[in-house]
Amino acid sequence: MKISMIVAYGKNWQIGLNNAMPWHIREDFKNFKQITLNHHILMGRKTFESIGKPLADRTSLILSRGNFSHEDVNVFTSVQEAFDFARIRGEEELFVIGGANIYASLFPFVDKMYLTQVDYDGEADAYLPKIDFSSWELIEQREYAAIVDECNVTKSPAWDFKVWVKKN
Repeated sequence: MKISMIVAYGKNWQIGLNNAMPWHIREDFKNFKQITLNHHILMGRKTFESIGKPLADRTSLILSRGNFSHEDVNVFTSVQEAFDFARIRGEEELFVIGGANIYASLFPFVDKMYLTQVDYDGEADAYLPKIDFSSWELIEQREYAAIVDECNVTKSPAWDFKVWVKKN
């Protein structure tokens, strides 16, 4: 089973503010949905609580140290249990979707990264650990311009989407 991470981050590796994303990019949400649809998604309890419900047509795996439970999700206290659960059910690509502690602790297991780099340098309280790309190969890249309304107000910042695979 391949372990992939999917994350959007700002210029200074920001990923969250007050348990939410500091930006809203509709097209990136659509991209996230398309990539993760019909897969197992692994996240921490706080990330799940920020989403508020299981995502449709995906199997939600929640890592929690405490006594957490929620209808229609699978809760684990260890990473290995979560990996085994997905593997036994035939998952071919498990997606790690956050938050900061989950990305940091699971990064050594990651084989593929789906990264959205957002043109954002504002406030944050959660950060992605800096990635050394020297052991990764870029296999896909798309660039998106900012969306500005008729009053010159930015509705969506510019962003780049890149897919990286670990070099052998």
